[in-house]
Amino acid sequence: MLSISPIPAFSDNYIWHLQQGDEHWVVDPGEADPVIKALQGASLNGILITHHHPDHTGGIAPLVKKYQCPVLGPASIAGVTTPLTGGGVVTVLGMPLGVCDIPGHTLDHLALILREPVSGSSVQTHLFCGDTLFAAGCGRLFEGTPEQMFHSLAKLSALDATTRVYCAHEYTLDNLHFANTVEPGNTAIAQRLASCQALRDANEPTLPSTIALELATNPFLRCKVPEVMKSAARHAGHPNPSTLDQVALFALLREWKDHF
Repeated sequence: MLSISPIPAFSDNYIWHLQQGDEHWVVDPGEADPVIKALQGASLNGILITHHHPDHTGGIAPLVKKYQCPVLGPASIAGVTTPLTGGGVVTVLGMPLGVCDIPGHTLDHLALILREPVSGSSVQTHLFCGDTLFAAGCGRLFEGTPEQMFHSLAKLSALDATTRVYCAHEYTLDNLHFANTVEPGNTAIAQRLASCQALRDANEPTLPSTIALELATNPFLRCKVPEVMKSAARHAGHPNPSTLDQVALFALLREWKDHF
């Protein structure tokens, strides 16, 4: 039985801990000590990395030193022993892990898509998306362009609606407040905001999300929605949102969120 749980790190990072039987993997270990503590004496079988930022990679060297485990991720990252590229598939925990290029936040960013066999012929998809797709939001554009990020998000939003989304930061409440400002008529956002506030009040994570929930409440995946279009254009002082394509609207939203 696959177990996926968050290991809190720094102030708002999550290192995702994947366990099946005696096998343990972690995703984006920005620091090593929380991982070692969570393992409770067990061995670490491998590390998965989505992109090169230090809060996702800082724990690689000490973990490899302690556990001599492989590191799978972008070839650009020091310490990676098995470079991953978009379109590739590797086996992790006995399951296929697909790799998708999703530039925008960084140019080397990868999405890692684990497909878990469940009852019968059914599959549960688990998406580890680093800092590209957040719950009700998306990552800042540190290296890529709005067009790159828009198309990366489109790839992720095309996954099965039941796909579980494991992003790397607890940014949900802030993102939902922004989403509610952009689209105040969306009752799904208000409901999600209330439920996530209750989780945080109880010191519980708001993740994982699902693709279905993101499509219903994430403004960056809703650039076709008239209220989102009008809000983004109005905030930017643009007189006619109908003349803007979706990439342009996405860029306006991202710029707005950067200063929200």
